[in-house]
Amino acid sequence: MASGFYSTRHRAIVAPVFAEVRERVIIQCPSCHSKYQYDEERFERKPSKKIKCARCQQVFDIYNPAFAPPPEAETGDATYASKLKEKTASAPVPESTEQSSMPQTGKTEVPLHLPPGKRLSLAILDGPDAGSVFRIEKPRVTIGRANADLTLNDTEASRQHAAVEVRDTSYSLSDLGSTNGTMYDGQKITEVIELSDKSEFQVGGTTLMLIVTDDH
Repeated sequence: MASGFYSTRHRAIVAPVFAEVRERVIIQCPSCHSKYQYDEERFERKPSKKIKCARCQQVFDIYNPAFAPPPEAETGDATYASKLKEKTASAPVPESTEQSSMPQTGKTEVPLHLPPGKRLSLAILDGPDAGSVFRIEKPRVTIGRANADLTLNDTEASRQHAAVEVRDTSYSLSDLGSTNGTMYDGQKITEVIELSDKSEFQVGGTTLMLIVTDDH
């Protein structure tokens, strides 16, 4: 593993540095893999803190780099952290409960927005709500059993199970750390996948289809 990185499951750990530099922790959400900057001083001398992802709302733990790594630490596809040193005179990390997103490198991500002239819907093909059609009226829609944009009467679904995001004519599906996982093409998804018109996926015991039509 490259120097400066320490990877654990749902943990972010970084070694302390000298007093003349101010260290930021780079954390990554274990669910949607969004990256954020987090000022180490915001740990307030506590060994760990809970962080809510500003994108998918997943809550996960990060650990103070001033404390020793937990013995059960293991590598994996979870949160990681690295050292990002800068002089104290540099601009501080915004003091906010929602961390500032790390800039994407290599490509510019298209902002979330609905495509003009198109009607997007999620049709429920199978499950307790079979036959229902949900109109997508905003570029990010959460699906789950409770506190979701599309609420399912499905006991196999997590409260906030999955999310569909729309970037013009690009559509994507991500799992929000659900208990039973989100299925696409017979496999549990482990990262964001692209959808197209008539794509089917499964949330708990519910099968849904994305439908894209012209909005007349």
